[in-house]
Amino acid sequence: MTVRAIILLALMTAVVCSATAVVYSKHRARASFAELQSLHRERDRLNVEWERLQLEQGAWTTHGRIERVAREELDMAPPGAEDVVLIRAGAGPALDLNWRPGDPGAGGMPDER
Repeated sequence: MTVRAIILLALMTAVVCSATAVVYSKHRARASFAELQSLHRERDRLNVEWERLQLEQGAWTTHGRIERVAREELDMAPPGAEDVVLIRAGAGPALDLNWRPGDPGAGGMPDER
C-alpha cells in the first residue's frame, strides 16, 4: 500500500467516525428534547393540580364552613353572655386558673359585671 492509499483510508475512517458521531449526537438531542417536553407537560399538570388544591383548601377553611362543622358535627356553640369573662390588665386580684364560671369563692373573678 502506498502512502496515498493509507492517508485516504485514514480520512475515510475519520469521515465515517465523524458521521456516526453526528448521528448519535442528533439522536441524543432529540431524545433529550422529547424528555424535556414530557417534563414540561408534567410540570403544567402539577401546576394545575396545585392551583386546584389551593382553591379547595380555601373552600375548606372559610369561616362559614368552619362554623357549620363546629355546630353540626362537633356540637359546639358560641359561649353565652354568662360564660364570657373579661380580663383587664392590672385590675383586681390575681386570677385562679382553676376557677370556672358559676363557681363561687375566693381567687376567682370579682363579681363586677
